[in-house]
Amino acid sequence: MSYQATNPLADEFELGLDGPLTAYWLAFLRVVTGWWFFHAGVTKLIEDGLAFTYGPAYMQQMTGTALGPIPIWMGNNLAWLIAPGVPLFETLIGLALMVGAFTRLAAFGGVVFMTLFWVGNAGFGHGLVNGDLMGLLLFVTVMVVGAGRYYGLDAIIEKLALVERHPKLRYLLG
Repeated sequence: MSYQATNPLADEFELGLDGPLTAYWLAFLRVVTGWWFFHAGVTKLIEDGLAFTYGPAYMQQMTGTALGPIPIWMGNNLAWLIAPGVPLFETLIGLALMVGAFTRLAAFGGVVFMTLFWVGNAGFGHGLVNGDLMGLLLFVTVMVVGAGRYYGLDAIIEKLALVERHPKLRYLLG
């Protein structure tokens, strides 16, 4: 950290993620975020199976959003993918985060979902900062810090010979 009065940004800023409390917190954040999505997906699977018709119906009514006509088109033309995809992918994203396997890939999926939810909230009754944005920020945080390496299976998967031979796979892990 710099103590120079003239330019406080002269030295490199570093966030130390190697402390035990930080590791516990990131693992906890990952598991709670995973449970949130896992629970949402499993609940839909129990109630509707792979026929979650609310998803396409909701998208068909998304007029006046920043996405323009895209969600309406998706709701009309991709219902065959959205109806089973929402509960299935929410469940898989949540499960992957809870166990810490393919964490960055799963968190990226969560970012896509939460971005669509956030932008799709056309009314923004509570302003731009709402629960959907907070969920988006949770997924981005889990992805950026590589939270699967903290008490997750990604720490084990990264040591496999396949990942050693193909180090770019680490971008999906962590």
